[in-house]
Amino acid sequence: MNSEKIRVEIVTPVHNRKNITLLCLKSLSRLSTEKCEIHTIVVDDGSTDGTTDAIREQFPEVEVIAGNGDLWFTEGTNVAIRAALKHNPDYVLMINDDAVFDANFLNCMVETAEKHPHSVIGSLLLLWDQPHKIFQVAPVWNTWLGGWRHWYSQTVWTVPGKPWKVDLIVGNCLLVPAQAFREAGLMNSQRYPNFGDAEFTPRLKRLGWQLLIEPRARVFCQPNAVPVRVRTMGFRKVFSALFLDLGQNPNLRRRFYANIDGAPTTLAGFVSFFAFLARIVVGINHERGAWAMQQPEAPLSETFASAVVDD
Repeated sequence: MNSEKIRVEIVTPVHNRKNITLLCLKSLSRLSTEKCEIHTIVVDDGSTDGTTDAIREQFPEVEVIAGNGDLWFTEGTNVAIRAALKHNPDYVLMINDDAVFDANFLNCMVETAEKHPHSVIGSLLLLWDQPHKIFQVAPVWNTWLGGWRHWYSQTVWTVPGKPWKVDLIVGNCLLVPAQAFREAGLMNSQRYPNFGDAEFTPRLKRLGWQLLIEPRARVFCQPNAVPVRVRTMGFRKVFSALFLDLGQNPNLRRRFYANIDGAPTTLAGFVSFFAFLARIVVGINHERGAWAMQQPEAPLSETFASAVVDD
């Protein structure tokens, strides 16, 4: 590795969760950075809870960009990335603000990125209320299950001990070489107001970028909130959620786009979308519920044994 420090821009969008955002920034301020020179950019997308003032008071070194409240996750992140690239970094670290970071995680990610050129690096995401439990790491594609299959029983003890190759990295914490943005552009905020990472990292892989998970880089994430069930909504809200509002988790258009854009082939994307709909109808959704939780899972160290990369 070059003796000069690696320049890393850290970017995140935030909105109206001041205490969580401040906890995230406090965690970042304690990072071990002997290998990195870091600068953080926060896009505050119209918060009304005093987030910007609190950041400027407690973390004056952090650059804050004001949004108007309609950027959502994907375009909020894009705004931050555009600003970050003006600083001419080696890497951009995309994060969610509902996370706490192991002090050495960034050194580990940068070390792996430098050892494996033309790679994008994801961290080992763990739940902060169950810090041994894996969260949204290394999903695998299964057309007949309806798309990407996430894991529910994996722990820090069941993953490979070295970085391993994957087909998609969830964007809670993602180290991207600046050159990747110049080649591939940013996330698609038109199709994906949220969940832009579901299309972005598969696109990078198709363009020849290697996707790696670095198991030493531990990041502790807030568990996902349980989405409002469609059955509890009125007709207008159901129609909007399912067909109009792409920012809603159950939106079927967003799901169709994600399957088409993230699948190994366009045909697999089409088939998987209709498989997803059929499974919803019969009550065996692979993403949540009793059926999903009861499915057997081999340790990821076995599933990805052939995907581990050499040092």
